[in-house]
Amino acid sequence: MLERAHAKLNLSLDVLKKTPDGYHDLRMVMQAVDFGDDLYIDLTEDGSFALDPGLPYLPADDRNLALRAAKLFLEGTGFGASIRMVKRTPVCAGMGGGSSDAAAVLRALNRLTGAKRSADELCALAERIGSDVPFCVRGGTMLAEGRGQLLTPLPPLPDCAIVVCKPSFAISTPELFGRVDRRKSRLRPDTPGLIAALAEGDLPGAARRMYNVFEDVLDRRQGEIRTVKNRLVDLGALGAAMTGTGSAVFGVFSDAAAAENARQALAARYWECWLTRPVPPETI
Repeated sequence: MLERAHAKLNLSLDVLKKTPDGYHDLRMVMQAVDFGDDLYIDLTEDGSFALDPGLPYLPADDRNLALRAAKLFLEGTGFGASIRMVKRTPVCAGMGGGSSDAAAVLRALNRLTGAKRSADELCALAERIGSDVPFCVRGGTMLAEGRGQLLTPLPPLPDCAIVVCKPSFAISTPELFGRVDRRKSRLRPDTPGLIAALAEGDLPGAARRMYNVFEDVLDRRQGEIRTVKNRLVDLGALGAAMTGTGSAVFGVFSDAAAAENARQALAARYWECWLTRPVPPETI
């Protein structure tokens, strides 16, 4: 079975507080996009598991969330799985590449085995794999709270063209959370305003309210994030933001031709640039 693992973008990301268990209480508006990895998944009757991660530097053992998802879903069934990945979503980008792969495995195995588990049941499994995996199981446009596992469906982001650009450096997720813990953010996303704009089908209003609180704690070395954001807006984006803990940045365009021009302009400097669109919720 071929299953697409749709990447995710954070239209907004707010860190509310650090919780006693060491995690963080988050509030995010998340969007699935028509860009991502392809996974080819087969059941094995001898109970064996095999993973081709698609890139030589990606793990092919239990460190890979896709393999962990397969073993969790098939536990006690006697079946195993063979998975081959065609990777497109970049690593260390904030686009949920590993989480979306795990979610795709859960959806595919649900159909291959005829288990017919509900979306809620799949999300309960997904939560045991990673905080972003439940969203990636469902997709669409969602308010995600808690560690990201508490999901509320939202009106869809109106159809638009989205340019994604990833600078060539990675950003440490623990380091960014540490900076947020040590200082009070000067800017925070207007998440209620963003949700209201979605309810009204107001693309410019939603795009203007996109913001990621981690952008407020970037160091000088990571100033390229702001450069890419400003360039996207100069090229016609209605709004731009960093996704997750970066380093990918995206801009929302109402005009597809302007978006393609922006992608080409950024691609002259940045190797990883893509044009994509929002997608509706997954069919479970």
